[in-house]
Amino acid sequence: MSDSMALPHQPGEATAGQWLVGWPITVTARALATLPPRHIRTVLTLVSRRARPATYAEAKAARTTITSVSPQCAGPRCLPRSIATALLCRLRGSWPAWCVGVRTAPFAAHAWVEAENLPVDEPPGTDSFRVLMTVAPRPTPASVTRAAMPGGTLP
Repeated sequence: MSDSMALPHQPGEATAGQWLVGWPITVTARALATLPPRHIRTVLTLVSRRARPATYAEAKAARTTITSVSPQCAGPRCLPRSIATALLCRLRGSWPAWCVGVRTAPFAAHAWVEAENLPVDEPPGTDSFRVLMTVAPRPTPASVTRAAMPGGTLP
């Protein structure tokens, strides 16, 4: 999306376990990134179902794994990086908010993930983007039911 959001790649930091899990996810994310935006949103919405919200530490660990195994995701390719980060979080049982936004001066588009209402490991200026699309974690049916009950408990 935007070269200004490129990250330096530090090769050789990934462990064998990170490669085993992270590489197939980055391949999947790169394939998803070629789809039209509405299809990406549909796929990610389906995948995110019944996942608990990711903590900042979980999302950062996932992002670190992804950028360690993929030079493309560590570089200027924010869309596959953000998709891969979200997918790896989901594999581990959680879901960050996946976001895509733009800014006008200077024009740039960017994709990132947020956890605990903070952009995860993003360079300064990410907050200047106007969010156009988000796939946020949604409460599971059980948590919705509990929240609707007086006192937040089930009978």
